Amino acid sequence: MPHRIDPELTRRARELRNNPTLAERAIWPLVARYRPAFTRQLVVPPFIVDLACREARLGVEFDGSQHFEQAAADQRRTEYLERKGWRIIRLWNSDVLANPNGAAQKILSEAAECLGGTHPQPLPYRIPLQKVWRWVR
Repeated sequence: MPHRIDPELTRRARELRNNPTLAERAIWPLVARYRPAFTRQLVVPPFIVDLACREARLGVEFDGSQHFEQAAADQRRTEYLERKGWRIIRLWNSDVLANPNGAAQKILSEAAECLGGTHPQPLPYRIPLQKVWRWVR
């Protein structure tokens, strides 16, 4: 029986989930408890999206300095995913690390817009930034 998703993509996504970037580690605790749920390293063949909300069909890509050199490839990837019905936003790692709460709010606002203005629920209490940074380090 053939696999629905290439096993190599699944293996790579699992590896990326187990070894998140600093930006992913900073954002995850800020958006993980919202509903509809967010997923890390979601396989959308032939790509892996860094952070996604399936219900909103929102994908978030965290870009580091290597993305300066591959801007054209990133644009083609974004266009492909958008043709498949996804909305893709890109955030620079440095911006996320400088202001994780602002980045999380941007992600949640985009999800709300994709969901027709309904803010993801429940609205959680704020995590003190010190707890987030302890997890990031």
